[in-house]
Amino acid sequence: MKRRSFLQSAAALAAAPALQSLLNSAAAQNLPSLSAAPNRFPNDFIWGTATAAYQVEGAVHEDGRGPSVWDTFSHTPGKTFQGQTGDVADDFYHLYPHDIELMQRLGTKGFRFSIAWPRIFPDGTGTPNPKGIDFYKRLVDALLAANIEPFCTLFHWDLPQALQDKGGWTSRATAQAFADYAHYTVSQLSDRISHWMTINEFGSFIDAGYGEGVSAPGLRLPRAQVMQARHNAVLAHGLAVQAIRAAATRPVEVGLAQDMPGAMPAIADPAHIRAAEIAFREINAQYATVIFEGRYTDRYLRTLGADAPKFTPEELKTISTPLDFVGINIYTTQEVVPADTPDGFLMVPRPTTYPHAASNWLFVNPQALYWTPKLVSQLWGVKKIYITENGYSSADVLRPDGRVLDSDRILYLRNYLLQLQRGIAEGNPVAGYFLWSLLDNFEWSSGYSLRFGITYVDYATQKRTPKLSYDFYRNVIATNSVV
Repeated sequence: MKRRSFLQSAAALAAAPALQSLLNSAAAQNLPSLSAAPNRFPNDFIWGTATAAYQVEGAVHEDGRGPSVWDTFSHTPGKTFQGQTGDVADDFYHLYPHDIELMQRLGTKGFRFSIAWPRIFPDGTGTPNPKGIDFYKRLVDALLAANIEPFCTLFHWDLPQALQDKGGWTSRATAQAFADYAHYTVSQLSDRISHWMTINEFGSFIDAGYGEGVSAPGLRLPRAQVMQARHNAVLAHGLAVQAIRAAATRPVEVGLAQDMPGAMPAIADPAHIRAAEIAFREINAQYATVIFEGRYTDRYLRTLGADAPKFTPEELKTISTPLDFVGINIYTTQEVVPADTPDGFLMVPRPTTYPHAASNWLFVNPQALYWTPKLVSQLWGVKKIYITENGYSSADVLRPDGRVLDSDRILYLRNYLLQLQRGIAEGNPVAGYFLWSLLDNFEWSSGYSLRFGITYVDYATQKRTPKLSYDFYRNVIATNSVV
């Protein structure tokens, strides 16, 4: 017997009297149809995309920009995939008008970008570079003309090399230099930019850069020095928050963008939820917890012993200067169970079969967008949260017909956004979402081997090709829902 195709079977089934009767009954009861869009977001929700200066700008030697630690690191043999660098990247420095057109077609109302510190102060301190600040004025003016709100990050890992030569983040002087840079930059751009973030992902440039050596500046320092660098970085954040408010020429909102290592209850019962709360606070003790609470946890200091950072009560007060919003970079989370131990929790080891993206660190768990904002809000009373990064790396292939059919990224985004909407419906105070990333770009030590963009970039020609996920995200924004 010849097997009928699925479409033939479906057509026959749709015509069946019993099914038609069922459909008529559903309509009479006002049951939702499959075409309805129940998973709507708040009307004022901000949909956006995100990038970072060194990953997209290129033009590293133009208009007075000084070298950063990432210029040095990426040009050091063996540090990045195939020795690739951000010298050109996406050439956003010259092509940003075309990329703003991509944003307009997408329908986004927000764009998160970072300012390259060495474009403003080529030596980290001293005399500012007027051509550097002028570039960002042009960029922001173009965004505003396109009705896209700029969300600016002041530091996304590209520390001026001149400051690294003086100790980088192991030196308290770098914290003050960052505050001075923040003060000047905000004084020049706060007439255009209302949303400011101080620092992006402390652990990604401190722990990975000074402890593990896998990111710039590529050092493996003794633990005590790394712990002090952690403290200097959060102190820089606190000083910058104060500097931003002092320098702003009009009211602004100030926050940060932090990838808080996630913890979620393996089972959503009271005991597991409590274990997740304890775990979340402790595994974020070195950065988020001290920022929100103004103190390091007892467990954190006890674990470090003699390697604990040196600090003063006044520094802790500065670090915990109140914020207007919190940006969270969320990619994954990890299950937690209660444990009969002094800590009271156990992080569940991920089995080898746990799903992940092309990046082996990006374990796929959609509930990250539900639990992480929920725990941040519950633990620290945060009233406004932005998802400042969320995205997926894939082995994207440009087909002969010119399309990129990244269905795996769409699957990821759909499932994550459904969990985000679920949390907002239950009261999670999330005001916006910035997808990482608008463009494929230089992915740090992985070079160009990984693609996170919803727009495919041919790095040889700089041609941009929107992927299928671009169309998916455009539909999400147009309907303000996950359909």
